[in-house]
Amino acid sequence: MIHEPGNASMTIKGWRLWRVAMAVLLLAGLMLTGVCQAQEDSRGGEPGWYELDALNVGLEGSLDDTSLRSPREAMRQFMKLTGKEDFRSAAHILNLEDLSPEEQRIQGPELARQLIEVFRRGKWINISRLSARPDAVIEDISGKDPRAGEVRRDIELASLEVGNDAYDIRLGRYQVGDDEPVWLITPESVSSIPALYQRYGPSRFEAYIPAPLKQNFGLLRIWEWIAIPLVLLAIGLIGRAVHWLMTALTRLVPSGSPSIFMTQIRSPTALIVMALVMQTLIEFVVSFSAVVATTLRVTLTIVMAWGIGVIALRLIDTFMLHMTRQMAGEIDDSKPRDERKLLTTLYAVRRVIILIMVMLVMVYVLGQVRLFETLGMSILASASVLAVLVGIAGQAVLSNILSSFQLSLAKPLRIGDLVMFEGQWCYVESIFYTYILLRVWNERRLIVPVTYFASRPFENLSAKSTMEYRSLELTLHLNADVACLREKFLEFAKQEKNVIEHEKLLCCVTAQTAAAQTITCFLMTVDPLSGWAAEASIREKLMTFIRDHHPDWWPRQVVVLSEQDIARGEHAVERS
Repeated sequence: MIHEPGNASMTIKGWRLWRVAMAVLLLAGLMLTGVCQAQEDSRGGEPGWYELDALNVGLEGSLDDTSLRSPREAMRQFMKLTGKEDFRSAAHILNLEDLSPEEQRIQGPELARQLIEVFRRGKWINISRLSARPDAVIEDISGKDPRAGEVRRDIELASLEVGNDAYDIRLGRYQVGDDEPVWLITPESVSSIPALYQRYGPSRFEAYIPAPLKQNFGLLRIWEWIAIPLVLLAIGLIGRAVHWLMTALTRLVPSGSPSIFMTQIRSPTALIVMALVMQTLIEFVVSFSAVVATTLRVTLTIVMAWGIGVIALRLIDTFMLHMTRQMAGEIDDSKPRDERKLLTTLYAVRRVIILIMVMLVMVYVLGQVRLFETLGMSILASASVLAVLVGIAGQAVLSNILSSFQLSLAKPLRIGDLVMFEGQWCYVESIFYTYILLRVWNERRLIVPVTYFASRPFENLSAKSTMEYRSLELTLHLNADVACLREKFLEFAKQEKNVIEHEKLLCCVTAQTAAAQTITCFLMTVDPLSGWAAEASIREKLMTFIRDHHPDWWPRQVVVLSEQDIARGEHAVERS
């Protein structure tokens, strides 16, 4: 057969392409095989469980392995058996490999009984949250959990503290020979059961409770439904007694700032004592179920943190009140400007301290109740949503707080300034987070939101100086002697102690009509309110002088009669 050169070239090229394609397919097959092998190892190979030669050989009887294939099934079976007080069977769900066969037979049931008591009082296990898969793979459809798809051979059920030590209770997956792997309480967790039981187990008080009252009724036992109201009533009486005692002690301390401080801390002190007594009861006297104990611990932590924070705040307020009385006395604009400026700064510092205290209390409470450990990734996932909701709901509050800081730092007004706000004379008594407290001239209190106050024009009568130039007007007849009246005005004005700068006293005619003239008197006063009082006093004295010595100066109506009107009048008189 004769081959043409062109056909031979095509055959060589085809052979080369075939070899490249086969190499690529071989490489892809090797990679695919490696991936499959890795998946096979991660799901069904050695990392998926712990291998044992024997398991709980000292225990009597056995359990169906099908009830222990997943963490959820294992714990459901444990709760079921301990609920029926079948602790011998429940002991099979504990990995007792650290104990000898004789110790397993004797101590196994007791350890199972102690563990269920720890769960009941320390931390109740929510079985529905445990994985129902044999391999306990973390399932996360949203894809936010970085551990999604991870096969686990042990999981944490609870973490409990005893003093300064922390103990974990975990489930592990074990296989004996070719048997089906099962989930059991790990040996490390079993070894910590006695210490946990000594801390969270039943108290001596429960030894005197009749057995029928120890039966479960809903979430709690019967005796707990009876004891909780009685304990709360007793704690309330203790708080009432502490409040009464603090009231009695208030009468013994000196009046003033100490007495005010004692009065303000009565309720917080009573709450702190109540929380301490309650904490002592649940720690050393009465062992409530985990639901009640956890709720009480969180509540007591919040109450104690709040009480201590309030007492600290009251101490700061009392200190500021003492400084206010020492520096400025009654809050008004008659005091030096520097003192009122310092007082305003102190109020701003007070608000900063309050914010810091609130943040510290929140951090302490969150750390004590382990909120971040409980919620975990849920908080991080919903942080943006919470921020938006808080921003919308608290927009008015945040706006008031920012406006409050702006007023305190920029100081367009100070504590003690006299302002004219919406037609009323008011002294600025306090600038709080969300509102400003104004004392009106008639001793009423005007509470104005900070944002509303800052968005309205107001006249600060104490911005530069408390002095004010005032004027009073008198309307008199045209024949009134202005020079005589001026002399009397100067005499009366110099007698007023709140009238200053006598060289600026002035009295002159400022308007005139056909029947009367307007005489205006000008005077300088130390402050607006004193000036108003001096103005009223001088006006009253001038009117008394005119009434007693020159009543003809009062304005009167002038009527011009014609001759016909006069004739009619005379004719009417003659007829009468």
